Amino acid sequence: MIDRDRTLYYRAGYKYQTSRDYRIKTGIIPKLPVSTDFLQLGLDGTLWIRKGYAWDGASGPTWDTNNSMIGSLVHDVFYQLIRLGHVHERYKIAADRLLRDICVEDGMWQIRANYWQWAVVKFGLGSTKPSHEPSELRAP
Repeated sequence: MIDRDRTLYYRAGYKYQTSRDYRIKTGIIPKLPVSTDFLQLGLDGTLWIRKGYAWDGASGPTWDTNNSMIGSLVHDVFYQLIRLGHVHERYKIAADRLLRDICVEDGMWQIRANYWQWAVVKFGLGSTKPSHEPSELRAP
């Protein structure tokens, strides 16, 4: 018998993982500083996404491109922080706008970025709900 843990706990549904820390100053301010294993959000709106954070890229009928990666990462982080109750739901609008602004700044055509913002405004509310947080799985 091999000396090991008999059960692995994991979450599914992710395509990408950061290989270095990433920092961005946002206008999204929590009531209290947020610190998790992979994220920090300060009272000045500075977000640190730590090495190893996993996200699924762009959702919906689209494709991932270099000019959408950072926008989708930051957007996914804020939706997760809303789902977990670390950031108030009223910041969804700011997160949706930030997605658009980052994508445009990174070279996405403005018409595509505007469509993305429209899509998350119209269809993204469910992804901010706690029930949308990926559940823990186990093997075997």
